[in-house]
Formats: sequence, C-alpha cells, structure tokens
Amino acid sequence: MIMIFIFISYYTNFLISLFASSLHRRRRQRKGERSQIGDTMTVAAGVGYVLIALGPALSLFASVIAKKPFLILTLLSSTLFWLISLIILAGAWRAFLPVKSTELWSYSLLILTSVGFQEGIRIGFWRLFKKMEDMLNAFADRVSKPRLFLTDKMLLALAGGLGHGLAHAVFFCLSLLTPAFGPATFYVDKCSNIPFFLISAIIALGFVIIHTFSMVIAFNGYIEGKRKDQIFVPFAHLIAALITLINLVPGGCNIGLPLLCIMAGTTLYYSWQLVWRRLTEHQTTRSSD
Repeated sequence: MIMIFIFISYYTNFLISLFASSLHRRRRQRKGERSQIGDTMTVAAGVGYVLIALGPALSLFASVIAKKPFLILTLLSSTLFWLISLIILAGAWRAFLPVKSTELWSYSLLILTSVGFQEGIRIGFWRLFKKMEDMLNAFADRVSKPRLFLTDKMLLALAGGLGHGLAHAVFFCLSLLTPAFGPATFYVDKCSNIPFFLISAIIALGFVIIHTFSMVIAFNGYIEGKRKDQIFVPFAHLIAALITLINLVPGGCNIGLPLLCIMAGTTLYYSWQLVWRRLTEHQTTRSSD
C-alpha cells in the first residue's frame, strides 16, 4: 500500500509539472493574456515541482509515520539532526567555494568528502537511535507494556531515514524551487530541454528515496553485523552523488536523471528484500516457539 501511494503521487505530480512546464514555452502576443496565464501556470508548475520532490515523502508520512507519535518524534529529531550536520558541512566547505576549476575531479573531491562525512554522522545517529530504543523499552517495562517489536524498530529506522531525506531536500532543493513560483521558468545551457526546477525536483526525489530506505538497510546491517548491508549504503550514496556530475556535461541530464532514478529504485528494492526476509524469519521463529 505504501508503494502504491508513492508511485501514484510521483507520476501524478510529474505529469502536472510537465504539463505546466510545457505551457511556459508558449509565447503570448497580448501582454495581458500572457501575464494572467503565466502567473497561473507558474504557480501550478511550482506546486508540481514541490510535489514531485516531496509528494512520496508526504504520502509515506500520512500513511505510516503520522499514526504513531514516537515515529513523528523520530522524524522531527532526525530532520533537525541532519540539517545541523549539513549546515556544519556547508560551513566547512565555505572557504573553498565556489570551485573555480571546471574539471570534474574537483567536484568529485567535494562529493567524496561530503558523502564520507554524512556516512560517519550516520553511525553517530545509529548510536543515538540505540539509546532511544533502550529508553522506549525501559518506559514500556515501567508501564507493563510489551517492548518494541521488530516492525517498530524498522519503522523507527524508516522515520529516521525519511528525516534524512527531507533534510536533504530542504537543504539542496526547496531553496532552488522558490523562484519556480515566479513569472517564468528557467533553463540552463547544459540541459536546455528540461526546466532547471524539474531537474532539481527529480534529483531531490531520488535522494529522498535513497536516504529513506538506506537508513533501514544500514540499521539492519549494524544490528545483524552484516558487512554487505553496511557497505551497500555508503556505496549507493556515493554512486548516486557522483551520478549528479553527469548533469554538468552538455545534455547529461538526459542520462543522469534516469540513472539516479535507477539507483533510487535499486535501493528501494534492496530494502524491500531485506525487510521481507527479516519479517519472514521473525514469523518463522515465532511459529516454531
């Protein structure tokens, strides 16, 4: 059901945004008609871009997170935690920006250090997660309630990952989408066939999915001590980040955006397989007991 919400939201918002963007290209001869229709379409396009970037996250929040207060608290804490870490990272790189070199290796170095910093922060977030889990179990013992189930732990990891994805979207995308509500759309020379705001929205969507479900994979890897899961998460994060460099090549967005979506789909599928396996094993263990 969650996946149905995500895909319906994504494709609906994507079509809305494409429709609105196509109308931007039309030139009106009469100034009054151009102004009236242009204002309406830019608002529609802006809303479409925002919903492309955050629509699936909002669907996930409404269908899963909002039903349990401790998941809402985890989501808010995670979003604040990752926003602060990104601000610290941006402050550290402020002395070296803007990058004057046009070589891709300079941007690759920036991405490599940024991904490494975030993956190190993820381990710290995991430790905070374990402390919160212990606190919730202790509270359950005091009020004579059952401890956290496996599904509760997975939902906590999901909420934490969604907070990471939302922080990334707010930090890197929403600030760029603000001009989308203005009087016109915007194109860049390197990708003149797709609006810049639509590119930003799709990139934000890809990283929201990657960060959300990577947290589930990473936490499971830490719990079970599985090196495969622990390696997959930073590897997927790094590959997805490096894929965005393709957009710097003329016409690269036609290749980079599909590759990023494929990487997001791979992460989602990997997480689904992992969750299905854990739940099946847990159910088998309970049946045998």
